[in-house]
Amino acid sequence: MNLNQITIPSLNVEKATAFYKTLGLKLIVNALPRYVRFECPDGNSTFSIHKVEGLPVGNGLKIYFEDDNLDELVTSLQQKGIIFTSEAEDKDWLWREAHLNDLDGNHIILYKAGKNRTNPPWRID
Repeated sequence: MNLNQITIPSLNVEKATAFYKTLGLKLIVNALPRYVRFECPDGNSTFSIHKVEGLPVGNGLKIYFEDDNLDELVTSLQQKGIIFTSEAEDKDWLWREAHLNDLDGNHIILYKAGKNRTNPPWRID
């Protein structure tokens, strides 16, 4: 089994599309104003957005995008006007993360984990 597609809700798919294009995702399906799908710049994953009348309440979801050049990516996105809730920093779980929210309040984590994503020192067999 392989996780290869995530779909998130949005109140305004047009604005969300522009935001995720700024992050570097490639638009491959355009059914605006109700749905869009992107390819991620690396790997085979796709990411889509669908229009909803109301957003989920509570903690919601977290979206992780990994990039080997995290610090450079964060700097580049800041220069494009993207606002981060926390800058890139090393975490106790051996990942380097920067946090932001999309226009619908979905929590996005840009990170670099390398081998520690699937093989941390505390991995169980």
